Amino acid sequence: MAIDIKVIPILRGDEADRFIKKAEEVMNNNNRVDFSAKVAEARAILRKAGF
Repeated sequence: MAIDIKVIPILRGDEADRFIKKAEEVMNNNNRVDFSAKVAEARAILRKAGF
């Protein structure tokens, strides 16, 4: 029995242009999220677990 392949939605027209514009704005934005506290917390958990 075959499994149906779901259709992948494709943006066209104005929606596609708006998506690309927003994606470029995000990529060119210099503001970054600092995950160093979360990384340190995860490393502490792994160290305690013996990894």
